[in-house]
Amino acid sequence: MKLLGMVAAATIGLLSSTAIAGDIPLYLPSPDWVTKPKLTIDVNQPLAGGPILLDVQQRIEGGTVWTYSDTAIRLDSPEALSQSSNVTLAWNPGKGDLIIHHLTILRDGKEIDTLSSGQKFTVLRREQQLEQRELTGILSATLAVEGIRVGDVLRLGMSTTVKDSALGGRAQVFQPLVTEPMQIAQAGYKLSWGGNEPVGVKIFADKADAKRSNASGYSELSIKMPIAKQSEFPDDAPGRFFRPPIIEASTFADWADVSKAMAPHYAADGLIPAGSTIANETAAIKAATQDPLRRTAMALQLVQDKIRYLAVGMDGGNYIPQSPIKTWEVRYGDCKAKTLLLLAILKELEIEAEPVLAHSALGDVVPLRVPSALAFNHILVRATVNGETLWLDGTGLGTRLADIRDTPPLGHLLPVRAEGAQLLKIELRQPARPTIDLTVDADESTSLDLPSVASLTMIVRGELANTLILAKSRLPEKDQRDLINGMLQNFVGEAQYETLESISDPDSGSVSIKGRGVFNSGWRTQDRRSERWLSRAPQVISFDPDRARSSWSDIPVLTRPPELYRYKLRIRLPDGGTGYAIEGDKSLDTVIAGTAFKTSAVITDGVLAVEESFATSGAEIPAAQIPSEREQVATTLSRVPRLIAPADARRRWNLTGAASTSQLTAIKAIYAKARNTADEEDITPLTSSSSFLRGVGDYKGMIDVLTQQISLVPSGDAYLERAVARHEQGDLTGALRDAQEARKLDTASPSAIGAIASYTAELGDVPKAVALLDERIALGGKTRDDYRRTKAALVGEFGDPEPALADLDLLNTEKPGSPMILNERCWIKATRKVQLESALKDCTSAIELSESSAAILDSRALVWFRLGRYEDALRDLDAALLQSPGLASSRFLRAIVYKQMGRTKEAASDLAIARQMSPSVERTYMRFGINS
Repeated sequence: MKLLGMVAAATIGLLSSTAIAGDIPLYLPSPDWVTKPKLTIDVNQPLAGGPILLDVQQRIEGGTVWTYSDTAIRLDSPEALSQSSNVTLAWNPGKGDLIIHHLTILRDGKEIDTLSSGQKFTVLRREQQLEQRELTGILSATLAVEGIRVGDVLRLGMSTTVKDSALGGRAQVFQPLVTEPMQIAQAGYKLSWGGNEPVGVKIFADKADAKRSNASGYSELSIKMPIAKQSEFPDDAPGRFFRPPIIEASTFADWADVSKAMAPHYAADGLIPAGSTIANETAAIKAATQDPLRRTAMALQLVQDKIRYLAVGMDGGNYIPQSPIKTWEVRYGDCKAKTLLLLAILKELEIEAEPVLAHSALGDVVPLRVPSALAFNHILVRATVNGETLWLDGTGLGTRLADIRDTPPLGHLLPVRAEGAQLLKIELRQPARPTIDLTVDADESTSLDLPSVASLTMIVRGELANTLILAKSRLPEKDQRDLINGMLQNFVGEAQYETLESISDPDSGSVSIKGRGVFNSGWRTQDRRSERWLSRAPQVISFDPDRARSSWSDIPVLTRPPELYRYKLRIRLPDGGTGYAIEGDKSLDTVIAGTAFKTSAVITDGVLAVEESFATSGAEIPAAQIPSEREQVATTLSRVPRLIAPADARRRWNLTGAASTSQLTAIKAIYAKARNTADEEDITPLTSSSSFLRGVGDYKGMIDVLTQQISLVPSGDAYLERAVARHEQGDLTGALRDAQEARKLDTASPSAIGAIASYTAELGDVPKAVALLDERIALGGKTRDDYRRTKAALVGEFGDPEPALADLDLLNTEKPGSPMILNERCWIKATRKVQLESALKDCTSAIELSESSAAILDSRALVWFRLGRYEDALRDLDAALLQSPGLASSRFLRAIVYKQMGRTKEAASDLAIARQMSPSVERTYMRFGINS
């Protein structure tokens, strides 16, 4: 039952078990101190979401907490009936009882007792969280309500009792409160306790309507629910600023009292019997070294590596750890068990140590909470070695001597001592070793346009390393590779690997990922030049806190907890690095946004070397410093090093006779090998290879790869790509056939329809091509005007230009200022050699309206060529190629212009490049009467 299950989880879901106290539900009347609420609303009134009653009453009596809840939900739809007619309740039999008071159906003003017929709850004993490495001890009781109908109201009254012997007679309460926007017509909460009992109470929620009173010798605190919607806080605020909608209460006197209550459970004296296996392990550590720091590290490694983690729900109330001998025998344990085992070993090694309670996520909030054991969900060891404080977490992974001084970001902790202790706060330090240590050695010596060929080594530690170790022991080889590949994408981008493996190193507590493959190029065109960002800082460091609301203006920013990342990059540059330069700061050493950032970049003997480190600190940045910090971050990121290529850098279309082709040779070999790994689930080796082959003008190879791709996963895009390759090869019939296959997969595909029309017209059947487009135009809709423009372009190129231009004129009237329409009109006039003066106006207007003008400059250059104004044509072609150096049509036309100007050497160079990039471009210009 959805609402009732929520209530049960909220009230008792934090409990866990050590001994069976009440493993079957009891059926008893409500306790005398409970005031059973009367439903005062009209049950026939439809309510969104269904719940109409939620009443929770709790009483603290000595060391026992009694929680009573009365809930009602209206099943106003078949969906609600299906979801809520099965009632499921959870409780912990090791701490108390589940008591059912009533389960009734309200129908037509009458109350039907569903339990009077003998229906009982069925108890389920399965550990539902075992797959999450958690033993909770929680039982579930279920009941399928008989005879319930749509429109009924189902009402449940139940109680749980909790008395935890581990708390030494203390009691504690943690109760979520219902807040808006959740709507419940009738809801309330009441906590009561004996007037003489020292109960500390705190309502964390803002805007709670709470009232205190006394009745029959008991103090009472009542809260009307749902309480007002809680104030929002920025996600990057420290935890102490959040106000969760909860109420807490406990009979602990103070934090020292909590410390004292937990101390008996962690007394480590005499827990390792002489002659036991664990005693032998301890003796081996003693024999290995006299150094107390090394002994401590070896003890921690033993507990981390030899005992697998299995939680027993500490923050739910199971506070007693299993014995070290038991932990060693079963080879599993939670934080309590691992901590006690480690304490016992350290005791034998004469290392000063004590347990400390912590909260893994809310350590910053602990001082604000009511003193209780519920304020913590974790425990670890605080050791003192050679005067140094060490924080030793048995549930951690891969801790070794090198990083034993690292500090966990746990905020405030509570030492567990027989005499009691007060809270203390961990002072964070920078980690000694990187969580990620990445080295990339890349070959880009042939051309900056080609994919990078790189070997990488990434050393990982901690949880990430453990994931890889588990994967290697449990997953098939292909799944392991997919996991590693997906992990690497976050750090080096998409790649196709020739080799890829992970190697674990138990001595260092790390895993090394090694691979060699083809990576996407990092080069980009910016301000008409080729540049490459060398720093990872823009991806790693960000600082854009939102403090616009006046209520947020004084809230500091919490930065990322302590971690260390290291990154090394080496790139072998083309032409021995001649002409390549580093812009920005070649060396930086600063702290921004709570991150200590170092970078250096240098070119030596044609090799670029970059080294970077990022050490996050978990520091808080005061609100008053946010503007200056934001400015410092922006300034620093703008100064990080960038690699600038020379204007005459070798490009992928200039590879003939290149001094070095090692990069190109390696790319082809790696892609050839990667293609053999492609299957129906992963065709990226094929799509990446096809893209590369198109980029270097190998259309025959591209066809072969796409044929393999289509055999695995036929798609419209793959067919259209192969059609393009066939067209470049001069196989118009094959191109048309592929376009038709693409349309079979998607009959309404504009790309497929446009390709079919274009290839049909080029094969000589213009009327058929036009008829196909007219069919789509007649259908109207959003694509109508796109098809009109496609038809005009097609007729303008292969048919009569006059009606094509008339159609474009009409489109331009309907959609004035479209650079695409203006460029299309200019292009037709230029290719068909008509209305050349107005063509210049069309192109110039399109250039003024467009953000990317390379294609339009190419069109205007053809107009200048037709007019015999070769200098003007050359100027536009140079400008177009500056924006888009790979524009084959501009290369071809510039070759013709050079030839007309008598610059034969330059003409031959551009002509060769154009033919390599697009063999079809020469055929296209021949149709326009322009021959090479």
